[in-house]
Amino acid sequence: MGDAILAALFTESPIGLHVLDTGLRLVYFNPAARHIRAFPVEELLGCTLSEMLRAFGLEEEEAQGIEALAREVLETGRPRRDVLATLRSPYEPYAEVTASVSWYRLNDARGRPLGVATAIVDVTKRHQAQARLALLHRASNRIGTTLDVFQTAQELADAPAPDFADTTTVDLLDPVLRGEAPEPGPLIEGIALRRAGWHSMHDIKDSRIPMAGEISGFPAGSPYRQAMTDLRPRLISKLDADAAWLAEEPFHYRLLKAVQVRSMIVVPLRARGLVLGLACFYRWRSPDAYQEEDLALAEQLAAHTALCLDNARLYSRSRSAACLLQMNPRPLEIPTHSAVETAHCYPPSSSGGDWADVIPLPGARVALATGTVTGDGIRAAAAMGELRAAIGALAALDLTPDELLQRLHELVTWLSGQEPPTPEAGPRTATVDASCTYAIYDPVTQHCALSAAGHQQQPVFVLPDGTVQLADTPQGPALGQGRPTYRATEHELPEGTVLILTSAGAQRDDHAPQNTTRTLDQVQAVFTSGTGSLQEACNTLMGILTPQPPEPGATLLLAKTRALGPEQLASWTLQPAPEYVARARKHAANQLAAWNLDDLTPTTELVVSELVTNALRYSDGPIGLRLIRDRTLTCEVSDTSSTAPQLRRAEDNDEGGRGLFLTGELTQRWGTRPTRHGKIIWAEQTLPEPVTAPPPSS
Repeated sequence: MGDAILAALFTESPIGLHVLDTGLRLVYFNPAARHIRAFPVEELLGCTLSEMLRAFGLEEEEAQGIEALAREVLETGRPRRDVLATLRSPYEPYAEVTASVSWYRLNDARGRPLGVATAIVDVTKRHQAQARLALLHRASNRIGTTLDVFQTAQELADAPAPDFADTTTVDLLDPVLRGEAPEPGPLIEGIALRRAGWHSMHDIKDSRIPMAGEISGFPAGSPYRQAMTDLRPRLISKLDADAAWLAEEPFHYRLLKAVQVRSMIVVPLRARGLVLGLACFYRWRSPDAYQEEDLALAEQLAAHTALCLDNARLYSRSRSAACLLQMNPRPLEIPTHSAVETAHCYPPSSSGGDWADVIPLPGARVALATGTVTGDGIRAAAAMGELRAAIGALAALDLTPDELLQRLHELVTWLSGQEPPTPEAGPRTATVDASCTYAIYDPVTQHCALSAAGHQQQPVFVLPDGTVQLADTPQGPALGQGRPTYRATEHELPEGTVLILTSAGAQRDDHAPQNTTRTLDQVQAVFTSGTGSLQEACNTLMGILTPQPPEPGATLLLAKTRALGPEQLASWTLQPAPEYVARARKHAANQLAAWNLDDLTPTTELVVSELVTNALRYSDGPIGLRLIRDRTLTCEVSDTSSTAPQLRRAEDNDEGGRGLFLTGELTQRWGTRPTRHGKIIWAEQTLPEPVTAPPPSS
């Protein structure tokens, strides 16, 4: 029976059984052991244990340690169990086996040592599973330590080396690096991938390898592009150097061949339904090809990293939003203006797309604007900033309110990536939903022109006697929606009239006539109750005119009109005859003397002369001359011609053409604006600083 058991063990058992004599030379082994096919044990009969271990690919130090352990078992008789050793075959397929080795001493009938028996159990699968779990645990602790996108990508590149991957690359989509969210679904052709992380055990010296932030070129039809298209990982157990996709991309072919890549895994990075990038793992040092278990580990690493990357992306976006909003897209204090006294309210915690602006205009006039961009957060704030900047630029052109809204409509349509509507194509709908009310008040004429785009609440006038009335301004379509049909209405406002403008975000949902009447009565009560200041009235009206609690971004702007008195204004009507140029200069000089502005007389006379002469050349009707002393000295010349003046640079031998050039050189700024019956050319000069009298001597 004993002989039968012994024979079965050495001929049938899958466990490796080796018998060494007292000199630790191999004398028996079982050829049925699983690992025998990869290791030439039959060639090692008679060899010492040290020679065997070196043949199995063990390092000198490790081999000496195992040999010392075997001698200890031989000398003491105490067995040693479950000693792990990694064996590497010197022949193809170059297998690497993790073995659990147990050592026992063999004794004869009298207890004398005959040698040492070893039992070798192949625990490669178990060891690899444990190694994968350990790697995943280490990587989970190493990846995502910061909220920096590049740092997180580099942590993924570093984590698998050297046990799992010899080279790892991480490439991210361009929008991710900017903190944006790519559209869910497969990669859209044209979105660039940029290198964000790289780690390699091979020192590859090639200037064409993408560095951090540089675009990574992946050939069409390659596993990289396929993985990004269908969002499924790719496992290439054995890389074929003659693959068609490599032939179409010589650089990748040379790169993969240079390091002799044997196996690779490509995994798309996805988190919360978004595609973020691509992670690639390569093996060229290890003889073992990637298996399905390795693919599962790569997917787990990619999933954990993708979540960390998306957190970093969200942080970057939120930080950018905070920085943008900290730039005060709404001024803390709306600038003061001599034409109106203003007050405004909006919730301080708001991040919506509502705004209010007071814009100084030439001739002591002022523009008042309120508006809304639908939505909240960074996109609404960015769109709001673009519209406010556009309104400021268009206001500088001195356009009427309806003309300004028409151009703003075209701009919003363009920002939405569309062509302006045409009769053939019909109206289009822009992706930016914005509304705006724009008013211009002139303290000289005390006229106010109003125009509205979108569903804005009607402006309200509170007259000096306490009467409250709606401005009844026609409302055109929202900016970028439909056809730009905007109309302006004009109102004559007595000095002390309060104009109330609200943004769409401050609008109540109830627009029934009885509710409107009740609201106007409440507004009237605020101003007849002896409210201390305009700002206090504004604070009170915030609870009357806006929903409660106020919607995010709800904005309220109040402007109390002023009028310029005779001490600030002088005007004359001139006939279209050359002799009136001298009269115009004399009128201007006399008025400046009355205002104690003699230092400005020479320049003003020259400007008046040039502008009146220019009006005589292009107009045959009466010419108006007006001087306005406000924060600046403004000279205005009006005529009946609609021809816009052109600034020219005359040559040395030219007899004319220098009028507007001289005006621009001598004044702070100049410009033109159309009127119903022609145009006005204006020029501004800075007023001299008042002279402070010295204190009386003691």
